[in-house]
Amino acid sequence: MFSLPSGGAWAYDRERLDELYDALQTADPAEAARLEREIELESSRSGSATMDLLFKRGRDALEAGRINDAIGHLTALTDHAPDFAEGFFYRAMAFLQDDRYGLALGDIEQVLALNPRHFDAIGALGYILHELDRPEMAYEAYQRVLDIHPHHKQVGAALERLKPALNGKDL
Repeated sequence: MFSLPSGGAWAYDRERLDELYDALQTADPAEAARLEREIELESSRSGSATMDLLFKRGRDALEAGRINDAIGHLTALTDHAPDFAEGFFYRAMAFLQDDRYGLALGDIEQVLALNPRHFDAIGALGYILHELDRPEMAYEAYQRVLDIHPHHKQVGAALERLKPALNGKDL
């Protein structure tokens, strides 16, 4: 779902991420789950203790359902670390939980500009497109997820939910 920016202070290893994404293409389901966790871990390294703290606080607030707190922490993060895709991704998830689709789409666009293979961001895009009654576009987004991560668990279910909206259209 996605070349990473060069330069900056971010601690992720672009070559390592590329290797993980490439390996995901041919992995069996168990290996794909392990690779997915490694991609998430590698992607979440900001290289700054302060940015890591903002990221953790934002994620923790999001998981606890404190959406406004999450948005605040993640906005501070994205303001200070504009090349750190995960900050934008998690803020998009906070906006999504708050039904602020336009803001979520803006952050997803930023994530994909920084990391075009971010399969969870593409999956979120598919979800939003489905919610906005754009089933064909949602289908294309979900298919893109499967192109990157053939064993993505949530996309199969999302495609099943999408079938009635497609009404037998050939895509």
